[in-house]
Amino acid sequence: MTKIDDLLLILKRNPNDVRFSDLCRVCDHFFGESRQKKSSHRIYKTPWQGDPRVNIQNDKGKAKAYQVKQVLLAIEKLEVSHGHKK
Repeated sequence: MTKIDDLLLILKRNPNDVRFSDLCRVCDHFFGESRQKKSSHRIYKTPWQGDPRVNIQNDKGKAKAYQVKQVLLAIEKLEVSHGHKK
C-alpha cells in the first residue's frame, strides 16, 4: 500500500480525527496544488462543472470532519469520472 492509500483508509475510518496536514497531502495528490496556502483555508480546483472546488480548513491542527467527508466524496467522484480507482 502507498502512503496515500494508508491516509485514505485513516480518513474513511475516522473522519473526526484527521490531521490537517494529512488531508492536505491527500488533496495535493488528487487535485494538485492548492490556490491558497498562507491562511487557515486551502482551496483545490476540481475538473467538473458546478462547484469546482474543494475547500478545507485548519482547525487547530485538525481537519473538520464535514470537510473530510466532502474530500472523500470528491475523490470518489474523480475516480468514477476517470473510470478507475487510484
